Amino acid sequence: MRVQNNFKKGAVEMLLLHILKEKGDCYGYQLSQIIKSASDGYLIIPEGSMYPALYKLIDKGYISDYKKQVGKRLIRVYYHLESSGEKRLIDLLQDYYETKESIEKVLNNKFEDLDIGEAVHE
Repeated sequence: MRVQNNFKKGAVEMLLLHILKEKGDCYGYQLSQIIKSASDGYLIIPEGSMYPALYKLIDKGYISDYKKQVGKRLIRVYYHLESSGEKRLIDLLQDYYETKESIEKVLNNKFEDLDIGEAVHE
């Protein structure tokens, strides 16, 4: 199953901030291609999801943008991680790892030692 339009906005935000932290300034298409490539094509962020996430990050002061001329006519908008964005990334990663660990606990639990009453099966 491909995770495309329906994966959480928080995950998109986390991935964008992470890439900008690790790779440095990037332009929009580059960000989407890095995510696609690094996930072996599993995660595809459509423009309709990515650019609103980038604009939201700019509005909150987590990233900034600037224009850079490439070649004679092409102008690209690059995104830059601000220090507040690094702090936001730490919070998002902590929440992600805590959630992942909690989900794994439930999935790996055999429910033999839990004393919460009997489940009713119909």
